[in-house]
Amino acid sequence: MSPDADARSTGYARYTLALLAVLNFLNYADRYVLGAVLEPVRAEFGLSGTEAGLLGSVFMVVYMCVAPLTGYLGDRARRTRIVALCALAWSLATAATALAGSYAQLLVLRALVGVGEAGYAAIAPSLVADRFTPDRRGRALAWFYLAIPVGSALGFVVGGLVAAAWGFRAAFVVAGAPGLVLAALAWRLPEPPRGALDSAALRPAEPLSPRATWQRLVRTPAWVVNTAATALMTFTMGGLAFWMPAFLQRTYDLAVDQANLMFGGATVAAGLLGTFVGGYLGDLRQRNDPAGYFVVSGWGLLVGAPCVLALPLLAGPEAVVALSFVAEFFLFLNTSPLNAALVASVPAHLRASGFAINIFLIHAFGDAVSPTWIGWVSDRVGLGVGLATMAVPVAIGGMLLVASARWVRRWPGGLAHVRP
Repeated sequence: MSPDADARSTGYARYTLALLAVLNFLNYADRYVLGAVLEPVRAEFGLSGTEAGLLGSVFMVVYMCVAPLTGYLGDRARRTRIVALCALAWSLATAATALAGSYAQLLVLRALVGVGEAGYAAIAPSLVADRFTPDRRGRALAWFYLAIPVGSALGFVVGGLVAAAWGFRAAFVVAGAPGLVLAALAWRLPEPPRGALDSAALRPAEPLSPRATWQRLVRTPAWVVNTAATALMTFTMGGLAFWMPAFLQRTYDLAVDQANLMFGGATVAAGLLGTFVGGYLGDLRQRNDPAGYFVVSGWGLLVGAPCVLALPLLAGPEAVVALSFVAEFFLFLNTSPLNAALVASVPAHLRASGFAINIFLIHAFGDAVSPTWIGWVSDRVGLGVGLATMAVPVAIGGMLLVASARWVRRWPGGLAHVRP
């Protein structure tokens, strides 16, 4: 079978996407199970709001620092083996959190989860991209990134239910165990040929040095704009995901399982709908508009911003959860288009590095900061005010994307344009 025919193999493509998508569900479930049980963890270890927020931030700091290293490896080594080892690492660290006896141990284990998840997030999207033609990638990536709402909700809902029945420590065991099995399956995945389904301009060349890779990426305006807008969105999404269950518990005196079931349900419903609608609208708009991905994403963020601002101002938990559904729908609308735009902006031999450096930057300026920021504001003027500040970054990100769409239409090559 030729490389092109192998890459197009329907069976390989669907199996690769299914396995990587399920692993991505677990990736986000393991990431957000801590948010589901944050209040009981805070109570047992006697943590302040700032200390609790730091548990989220330390994960992200490690995650963003490791991602460029694994991305560099992903452009040079067998990617399927790397994602399998990363899945094994984060799953073991999540399950081991059940044994933590101190705040320092919690910090170390959350950092180890960040190591595993960083490698997976940097490399797995390039495996998906190499199994699908450009006109189908937006929808394929929609399935892959459906893990953000579904996996996050899984972490919230299962974490809350397990914690209510058997305590918060059991929630970490239940979240971590499935990844151990799927890591073994990922080890046996066939490696797709790099860039076989891309145009000649984006097909593999010789790997670049780290410095040359960075220089190539920053000379790609669409990659730069995409990264900046995604960082602003990630600041908001990470802060909301980490603190919303705690807000519902504190403000409306809800039980841990009730708060997580309500917020998790809204997240999965909004994420399912928003991710699929965004993937469909992005591919549809991009067919006739070289800036279509940016337009769909930008307007989603602009409409979502006032909804985020109003979240802590409502009178009851039902109203808050209903509005969170609306806000999250418009925020999740950008997930598939922005990731498809990132794939379209860099050649195949730089994709793992392009995703990895993107991950570093969006988390360095996004959710590595926002959980601690909200905790800091909460200690001083209240958690509701901290959550309301999350409207500002997405409003700025939306304006940046909508404004940049005009430039993309003028650039030779559109999203793939490279400055001299």
